[in-house]
Amino acid sequence: MKVRIKFAKQGPVKFVGHLDIMRYFQKAMRRADVDIKYSEGFSPHQIMSFAAPLGVGLTSNGEYMDIEVHTMVDCETLMKQLNDVMAEGITVTECHRLNDNAKNAMSLVAAADYTITFREGKEPDDKKGFFDGLQAFIEQDHIMIMKKSKKGEREVDLKNHIYHLSVSDNKIFMKLSAGSADNLKPELVMEAYDQWRGEASPEFAFCIQREEVYGNTGDGTNPVLTPLGLIGESVE
Repeated sequence: MKVRIKFAKQGPVKFVGHLDIMRYFQKAMRRADVDIKYSEGFSPHQIMSFAAPLGVGLTSNGEYMDIEVHTMVDCETLMKQLNDVMAEGITVTECHRLNDNAKNAMSLVAAADYTITFREGKEPDDKKGFFDGLQAFIEQDHIMIMKKSKKGEREVDLKNHIYHLSVSDNKIFMKLSAGSADNLKPELVMEAYDQWRGEASPEFAFCIQREEVYGNTGDGTNPVLTPLGLIGESVE
């Protein structure tokens, strides 16, 4: 059966890269004695995939991975098995059973929520001016910036990929497009804002946390963003 697992990544493990997180969970499955399914062939590997790689230095409350298991008692038991062997900073928070024909999480990713705060000592002298300017920045019809990729640089309009941006209690909340086609990082939005206001933020000024990852359960004309954990059958 297919299972979708949601986990949080907090504390020093934010400096552990995506490939090492993958290796970590492979070992955790063995330590937890999860009856995970392996691929066939000369070099069998655990059937496991992650929704969206998280950048090094970012924390998260909304990471997802899909696995296939031969057997399991229920989600509560599976969560306990994993959390009993988790390293500090990684916590399994949800478990969902999927239909056999369900698409994997990676192919579903359409958007993600982020919370951004200033690191201590990195706050602007004029916080109100900074946040007021951010509101004016997001109200533009177009937000142009040079985006770097493996194919070089190209000018892109970020406006259509910023689904929501607001400020509350000195925190910036963003809902941005995500996925293989239109992946927008919050760091790029803040870089575009710095360019617009003509003033660079201090290096490593921001703490960025991913809060949730969404799939699109609507159609081409009416997109509906749904948390990945709700796409599938929850097993009690």
